[in-house]
Amino acid sequence: MLKITHVNVWVHDQDEALEWYTKKLGMELREDVTLPELGDFRWLSVGPAGQPDVALVLMAIPGPPVFDDDTRQKLTEILGKGAAGGIFLQTDDCRARYEELKGRGVEFTEPPSERPYGVDAGLRDVSGNSIRLVQPSAN
Repeated sequence: MLKITHVNVWVHDQDEALEWYTKKLGMELREDVTLPELGDFRWLSVGPAGQPDVALVLMAIPGPPVFDDDTRQKLTEILGKGAAGGIFLQTDDCRARYEELKGRGVEFTEPPSERPYGVDAGLRDVSGNSIRLVQPSAN
């Protein structure tokens, strides 16, 4: 059996992303480890409360030797446009969660609206990653 445990999320600044995901979105810090033997590579992950087996790795966009400078710059630009993938978060009450998160300073790109699959709202994190907040329809 295969299970998803971690998903990579590119971020511009790991400290800024950590604060946003924990203070504004309400996730929990899972791991924060710096590896000096890998050039001070930092493994930083957060996850939803009550779901300990799933984490988002808040990964700084690396330069050489992982990516050359041109690739790093292009990825940084794409990330800022919200085009570097997306995250879908499920909630049991999209409208209430929208109001709660707005109260914490989360900026939404789309308010909650009815969709064929449920109620959906759009937002972006501090690095530009697209996030959808979804309340599935009761089937």
